Amino acid sequence: MAEETRPTSTAAPDAQGGDRRPPRSGPGGREGGPGGPGGRKYFRRKKVCKFCVEKIDAINYKDVRLLAQFVAESGKIVPRRLSGVCTPHQRRLSSAIKLARNIALLPFAGRAA
Repeated sequence: MAEETRPTSTAAPDAQGGDRRPPRSGPGGREGGPGGPGGRKYFRRKKVCKFCVEKIDAINYKDVRLLAQFVAESGKIVPRRLSGVCTPHQRRLSSAIKLARNIALLPFAGRAA
């Protein structure tokens, strides 16, 4: 029994201490991701800037109804990755929200429970 035959599997760890990671499947390297065994689970549409789409150049600090859409319930300014606003508009938006807070049009903090 000098020669032993052992079934080789790409997902099983190597007995000699080699590569113990499972093979990568898809761009994310996770099983079930896009291109993986389960196919696509969901499709997330790319967020577009509301101000660019509606051609809004000036963000007015007095427009509380518009600014309130970008303030979370806790009173925090919603980040770009969640709101989908582009970088230049996010900068103008955050300064307009801060101005509106200073003259008491918007709250600094959310409602305490």
